[in-house]
Amino acid sequence: MHEGQPYPASLCLGVLGGMGPLAGAAFVNRLVQLTPASRDQEHLPVILRNDPRIPDRSNAKMQNGGDPFPAMKTGVEALEKMGVSCIAIPCNTAHLWYEELAQSVSVPVLHIVESVVHDLHRQGLREGRIGIMGTPATLASGLYQKYLEQAGFEPVVPNQSVIDECCVAAISAVKANRTVDAFLPAAKGVQALQQQGVVGVVLGCTELPLAIPHERRREFDVVLTDSIDALVLEVLDWFDDAELFYSL
Repeated sequence: MHEGQPYPASLCLGVLGGMGPLAGAAFVNRLVQLTPASRDQEHLPVILRNDPRIPDRSNAKMQNGGDPFPAMKTGVEALEKMGVSCIAIPCNTAHLWYEELAQSVSVPVLHIVESVVHDLHRQGLREGRIGIMGTPATLASGLYQKYLEQAGFEPVVPNQSVIDECCVAAISAVKANRTVDAFLPAAKGVQALQQQGVVGVVLGCTELPLAIPHERRREFDVVLTDSIDALVLEVLDWFDDAELFYSL
């Protein structure tokens, strides 16, 4: 683990944000909060490209909307040109284009869904029913279902009314900067999944952790895995390994 020393000068994280803008900013904020540092110089250097002009990912997959891939590709390539060591994309639905994006650059692109599975393990879960909240495109694609099944979990997807009235409503409220209004529908979504006997719930859209703030998570009798924090922890683990390599 990082031991409170400055990272090597060659190490820098690139973040492709803007999907949505608040989620990208929140990701960098949580990275700072979760880094074991006691002074400025012990934090990880970060370049955030928070570009809200990227077309909507769900609309692209579900309603033949504008293709977000060219803008996302431009974003990761720009980060690589700025000298980043690896890239994080704090948007779950963007990972429907993960393979193409990862092939666009020569630096590693961390995978948010793998990060969530690692976070479930970190929180002591290795099996059982796991509920998934997210955008309609993420849920319809089977993205989380595949990774959860490979890890030995049983994925549980909410019904369409819960997706519309809970997931979409909460995500839309956060994107409109109405985070207080997002809590009730998001909470109802977690509760609906709890009624299906899940042992954990994935907040599988990076707006959803903002809908259910940390100080209110004890209100739920179920493990919540936060796709923002999970990706942050994956970043810190990656840079700890990279720092060890550079110190050899």
